[in-house]
Parts: sequence; structure tokens; C-alpha cells
Amino acid sequence: MAAYRYGYSAVLFILCGLSVFLVTNGQETILTGDDGAAAVDSPQTVTETAEQTAEQPAVEERQWEVTEVEEASPDEAAADKQDASAPETLVPPSVPRPKDDFQEELVIRPLHSGDIYASFQFRTLWETDFMRGNKVSHYRLFPKSLGQVISKFSVRELHISFTQGYWRTMQWGQPFLPAPPGAELWVWFQDSVTDVDGTWKELTNVLSGIFCASLNFIDSTNTVQPSASFKPLGISNVTDHRFLRYATLPREIVCTENLTPWKKLLPCGTKSLQLTELPLFSLQAGLAVLLKSEKLFHSSFHSQAVHIRPVCEDWQCKTTSWELRQTLSVVFDLHTSGQGKREWSLFKMFSRTLTDACPLASSSKVYIDITDNPEGEQFELIPATPLLSQAVVLGDRRTFSVYDLTQQITFGAVRSLNLLIRWKSTEGDMLRPLLHGERYVAGYGLQTGEIHTLMYNNHPYRSFPVLLLDSVPWYLRLYIHTLTVTSKAKDNKPSYIHYQPSKDRVRPHLLEMLVQLPPNSVTEVTVQFERALLKWTEYTPDPNHGFYVGSSVLSSLVPSIVAMDTNSTQERPLFSSFFPCKEESSYFVRVYTEPLLVNLPTPDFSMPYNVICLTCTVVAVGYGSLYNLLTRSFQIEEPSLGLAKRIANIIRKMRGVPPL
Repeated sequence: MAAYRYGYSAVLFILCGLSVFLVTNGQETILTGDDGAAAVDSPQTVTETAEQTAEQPAVEERQWEVTEVEEASPDEAAADKQDASAPETLVPPSVPRPKDDFQEELVIRPLHSGDIYASFQFRTLWETDFMRGNKVSHYRLFPKSLGQVISKFSVRELHISFTQGYWRTMQWGQPFLPAPPGAELWVWFQDSVTDVDGTWKELTNVLSGIFCASLNFIDSTNTVQPSASFKPLGISNVTDHRFLRYATLPREIVCTENLTPWKKLLPCGTKSLQLTELPLFSLQAGLAVLLKSEKLFHSSFHSQAVHIRPVCEDWQCKTTSWELRQTLSVVFDLHTSGQGKREWSLFKMFSRTLTDACPLASSSKVYIDITDNPEGEQFELIPATPLLSQAVVLGDRRTFSVYDLTQQITFGAVRSLNLLIRWKSTEGDMLRPLLHGERYVAGYGLQTGEIHTLMYNNHPYRSFPVLLLDSVPWYLRLYIHTLTVTSKAKDNKPSYIHYQPSKDRVRPHLLEMLVQLPPNSVTEVTVQFERALLKWTEYTPDPNHGFYVGSSVLSSLVPSIVAMDTNSTQERPLFSSFFPCKEESSYFVRVYTEPLLVNLPTPDFSMPYNVICLTCTVVAVGYGSLYNLLTRSFQIEEPSLGLAKRIANIIRKMRGVPPL
């Protein structure tokens, strides 16, 4: 009976286990069927899964381009393969892969004077949209500080430069990117900005903190709104110049404090980088290692700039990107080097050599201009390179020797590149620039004066129009009725004139003119002015040094010797692709004249010191005497006896006789 009970219990236990197993299996079958139905009803899910599967290896491959990956063992590879085939790994990344690109270039041009011109070009392209109010939170190569500025202040284009020294056009030729002495800032805002002046003021304060400069001194007294100059250089059909602001600070001093934040904007400009899954490693590589402040500022000319604009990715402009271009130009003087030899090298110029390319750069190249040295009769280039390139620069076809830093063969066995330029001959003439400008102040005394602007057209048989922009401070009161324009001793009537008079302590003068320059001529623009008397609180700490007036700006389409390329999306060097070209027969040139130094009627600031000293002396003498008379007490003292009387009194006292 007991055995029967135990057997019955075992049968019940087995039946319960089978029932639980069948129920569980049925539920799994139902769930699987539901998933299959969902997959059939929604074919988009299958497509998204396939796209995610195709995109995932691309993300991993992009990460491996900038990191060192150890070779995995066969067992680990098999395990990774099994993990990759599992459904759980097909999870889309939380952050989409950014579509950005970074390129760097260095162009070296030997000058006939024995000096040497070096121009750095760093370009970051990012396929994103700042204009529609989209908040971008993930930054890879594009600086986050500038991206936030574009988004917050609705900036369409931003161009800022800091320059120390003056570019000598007639000795050095035209620069790749011109800039006036001091600081220059011009910005195009989006048409959604309602208060342009208020946004402009906030933007200058923010940029002052980013670049550690005195841009916070930009206000309404030195800001103008050009009506024809400074057209957008990127994608824009905007003709409403209400959203354009332009200002200069000609007295701004450029130093290491401005270079350091500029270098921090570079992907390879910092000394270290901390990634998520990588340890702290050095990333100061590529051309950024040459940016040594001790050498850059020991030069005749130094200019650094930042340009931000939207550009097209293809010919139809179906895809747009934001371009950040950082440029640095420097001219090293032969005589300030101390050696006196007509010989240059990377180590002599920058105290460093190149050892590798930036790991984040898709292109890293060094160009040496050998147009005037086709057979090596002018100078010798060591080491020589068989790679040559031709590019149309400023209307002329130039030839360059190219050193690709992404190729290890460029560095040789010593894994170091130190380019050497050794001059052989001092003969040869430089091709004069077709457009050149000068400016100076004439007159005598401190009441009136005259501003002269000279525009040179060196083309032998072609004339072309030039747009002149002059911004004059309010304390130089222009007599616009004295404006004269002469070419070859004849009056040259401008075809367009825009003049905005100044308001004392509110806004400056703005003069824009479109003048046709005859071939091989000098056009002179003169205007008289009167100096204003400032308040004593408006003078600078060194008023006898004078007051600076910003450079004049000449903009023109100069006839080209060769046909220009109008396709801005075609692959070409960075130094030849900044200004857009719309005509094959001409190219755009912007020229800056010298800034002016004007003396104003200055009071004798030593007079307050003399008045203070005289007043204090009078107060001290008068008040001190009166105070002594009122507070001093007088007492009558008996006259003291002489020595003889005191001796006589002592003797008389000894004799018992009363004293005298």
C-alpha cells in the first residue's frame, strides 16, 4: 500500500512537470510568432536593422584610424565574430558619427629680398546645421566654444584677425590672406536677429574672452555698417547689409596671450588629449609643433586669423558644411636672424622640425614655391622631392614642391623633416602686384589736415573698378565737399558714392566709393578734415603719441593672367581656395593701406599737477599760520642769569650775604 502511494506521487510529480514545460514552450512560441508578425508588418524595421549593421563597422573603423589597435589572437577574433553575429550587439550608437574633416597646410615662399614668407592653413569641415536653432551637443574636431557662439548669436559668417606689423606689398607681393594692422572683426548675422547692435556688442565681449584680446573696446564709435563692401564669402544670397557689422582696432597689440587660445582651437594644437577608452597621450603633432611663440613674434610681420562660414560640399550645393579656417602668416627677416646668410630651414625659422603628421588630419602637406626657381638657379632646396603641384594663386599659375607628411617616406631614415633653402643668386625681379594702395596725412598745425589715399593700377593696358571703404573716427570732422578724385591729372568721377556722416561720440564717418582705375596709373583721393578738441577724460594715457585711424580697404576684381577655376568644390590647395571666384577672367583681391597716426590738440596735462602743488602750498602756509595763532598758548618766562652772576651769588651765599 505504501509502495502504491509512493508510485502514485511520482506519477503526479512527472505529470505536473510535463504540464509546466508545455505551457512555457507554448508561451515562447507565441512570443516568437508575434515578433515575426511585427517584422512582416513593418519592413522599415528590417531596413533600419540592416543599416545599423552596415554603419556599425564604419564607426569602429573610423575610431581605429586615430588609435593604435593591437592585433588580436585567433581565439579572440573568433569570440569577437560570435559576439558580432549575436542580435544583442545590433544596438545603434547613442551619438551619431560626426561627418567632419581636418586638413593642414604650410606654404613657404622665398622672397627676392632674402626674407621668407610662411603661411599656415588649418581647415575643419563639419556637416551640421547651426542656422535652424538645432542644439549640437557632440563636438569632435570643431571647437565647442566657437560652435556655441555661432548657435547663441545666430552668426552666419565670422571673420577675425590679429596682426602685428604692416605687409609691404611692393617688396613681398600679395599675401594669400590680407589683414590690416591691429585687430579686425566683421560678422554677418542671420536675418532672424532683431537687435543687431545688441547682439554685436555681446558677441564682441564673448570673443574678447575667447581670444584674450581687447575686443570689448569695440562699440558704436568704431563700428560701421558697409553698404557695398565685405560681401559674404560663403553660401549666402543676402544683400541686406543691416545684418553686417565691421570694426577695427588699429592699436591692438598681438602677443602670446592671443596665440595660445588660437592654438587651442586646433585638433592637434593641444599637448594632450583624454579619450573615453584611451589613456592620456600626446597629440601635439603635425604642423602645430612649429607654432612656437618665441620665433613667431621675432619676425617682421605676424598675422593670425579665424574665418567661419558655410560652404558647399558639391557642385549643386545639395550638401552644406561649416568651414572653420585658421590661418597664420609670418615673414622672417634676413637681418634679424643674426646669421646674415641667405639660408633658411625649418629649424632656423621655428626652432623645431617635423616628425609626423597630425593623426586627426586627412591631409597634411608642406608646399615650397619654386615658380621663380624652375631649374634651381636661384636657390637650392634640400631634401628634393619629385612631387610637384601647380595651382592658380592670385591670377598667376604657381609651381610648388610638395611634401606629404602622411607618407613615412617623406621623413626618411632619421624620421625628421628639416627643409633647407640655400640661395645661390640674388638676381631676379619680383612680379609687381597689379593693385596697390597707400595712405598718408598732409597739412600743418593741429587744426586742419588732409587725408591722401593713393591707388595704383600696375596693369599695362587693362582698367578695372575698385571699391574704396574709409572709416574715419568722429574726432576728425571731414569736409566732404572737399573730396577730390584724380587720375593722371584729370578728375575721375566715382560711379558710386555712399557717405554716412559721423555723430560726436556716437558713430564714425563711413565713405564708400566705386572708382574706375585707368591702366598704368595712380588715382589719388583727398579729403580735408578738422581736428576736434576732446574732453580731458577721453584722452589716452599717452596722448602725445597720437591717435590711430584704421586702414582703408580696397576691394576689386583684378584681371587674371590665366583662366580662373570657378568650381569652388574642386579639390585644390587651401591657400588658393579662400575667396570664391565667379569669373574665369578675373580674381578677387582685397588690399589694406597703412593705418594713420594723427595728432590732436592736446592740453598740457602737467598743469593739474602744478595747480595741485601751488594750491597745497598756499593752503599749508595760510591755514597753518592761522591754526597756530588760534591754538598756541603764550607764557612769560623770566630771563635767566648769566654765568658771572650765578658765580657771584654762590660766593655771596657762602659769605652769608643776600644774592643779587
